[in-house]
Amino acid sequence: MLKKIAISLGDINGIGIELALENHKKISKICRPIYCIDKKLLTTASKKLDIKIPKNFIIKGNYKKTRIDPGKVKKDSGQFSYDSFLYAINLAKKKKVDAICTLPINKEAWSKANIHYVGHTDMLRDIFKKDAIMMLGCEKMFVALYTEHIPLKNIASSVTVEKLTNFLIDFVHSIQSNQKPIAVLGLNPHAGDNGVLGNEETIIKKAITKAEKTTGEKFDLVVPDIAFTPHVRKNYKYFCAMYHDQGLAPLKALYFEESINVSLNLPIKRTSVDHGTAFDIAYKKDQTISNKSYLNAVKEVIKQN
Repeated sequence: MLKKIAISLGDINGIGIELALENHKKISKICRPIYCIDKKLLTTASKKLDIKIPKNFIIKGNYKKTRIDPGKVKKDSGQFSYDSFLYAINLAKKKKVDAICTLPINKEAWSKANIHYVGHTDMLRDIFKKDAIMMLGCEKMFVALYTEHIPLKNIASSVTVEKLTNFLIDFVHSIQSNQKPIAVLGLNPHAGDNGVLGNEETIIKKAITKAEKTTGEKFDLVVPDIAFTPHVRKNYKYFCAMYHDQGLAPLKALYFEESINVSLNLPIKRTSVDHGTAFDIAYKKDQTISNKSYLNAVKEVIKQN
């Protein structure tokens, strides 16, 4: 039997609904997608996009009135994307679906709607009271983020033995079978050069030792500036980055169109596209939208069940 996957549509002023409509035929062959949107809004978007709504396009939920304003950051579109995601979460909590796949939101639109979360993962972490882990990547390489959306000036103080040890243990318990060591990136240039350029690597090494004893997994402390070079990258599938851009800048340079976002260490399964709302090309007929990330996100969340 095909798995039921709740699809939250993201910001309605972006490319989410177009991705959902254009790829429904492909998606419905591998799962039973349930789209968290109402009929009136879907019909409006369909007309603007000039894409017919498939006959077996299952929709769920009641939402506040939302006006589609392509490419614009709006309060009501932010509210819709939040409500769509929350509806998907509740479906998963009630076991009405097997997993969730999310399309892109706009964080500024959430802020305009007075939503205090900085993104999907932050919201999941609060709802389930669990230390959700954000992992991004594709079959060739995944990057987990020890810290996510915090200022650079706060990162060094966030690296503690206890927190990093727990992160590494939770990460190992959340990923699928792994035949290679896990790369843990140092924080400082040259991984500190034995304390010359910083001492955070001492903390990282202690956390690695503790995590190895607990999990039996092998971790390698890797110098950040060479971690993603071809001759080093071939030795690992999973990388743990100390902060957002340390891991995501190289990942997106290598695999931008095909990479996805995976939420780990939660009681529900959730994946997402690893790209934004693409306001600059939303609802424009002369633009081609890549569907690789969306298709990969759906395939990955099915594989996890």
